[in-house]
Amino acid sequence: MTDDLVGRPLAGPARTHPLARAELDPEQAAVHDAVATGPRAAQARVPLVDDRGRLLGPFGVMLRSPRIGGAVQQVGAALRTDPDLPPRLRELAIMTVAAHTRSEFEWTAHEAAARDTGLTTPQLQALLDGAPPPELTDAEACAVELGRTLLSTHAVPDELYARARAALGERSLAALTWLIGYYAMLAGALAVFRPG
Repeated sequence: MTDDLVGRPLAGPARTHPLARAELDPEQAAVHDAVATGPRAAQARVPLVDDRGRLLGPFGVMLRSPRIGGAVQQVGAALRTDPDLPPRLRELAIMTVAAHTRSEFEWTAHEAAARDTGLTTPQLQALLDGAPPPELTDAEACAVELGRTLLSTHAVPDELYARARAALGERSLAALTWLIGYYAMLAGALAVFRPG
């Protein structure tokens, strides 16, 4: 990738540090264990914990408010396995959010999975450049446009909604909308807490 997203330093020094398992109260420990030893850990393409077992990225931030963090990680688990979002569409949407929010963690965490679904270097570069990715299906192109529009304007015009609903179907459109919001939320948490 020629963009500066990957390998780009955080927008300032770390504001928080990863919490050691021994530092956690019971609620935090339950969230930690659900992420570190649950199904997500087996599927992860990047480390979710460091060499000392501390949660990294947005998962470490979830420990700062474990009741909400636990619910958030459950939403992520549901979205990761939702049959209404085919893997390629899911990864394309995640990469759209990562590029739009400039989330280095999410881009790095999902780039290999995106490539595994057949997304190409020119398509990923177009996402980083804010251009329409080449050779997408109508559903995929609608997903990218919907994600960019929703994240940029916090609204979706009727015409785009009608095209997206026709291309995706109502269930996939709903799942896509929740996915976009979920990954935007993770990017926001990373921007606020800047975990070390």
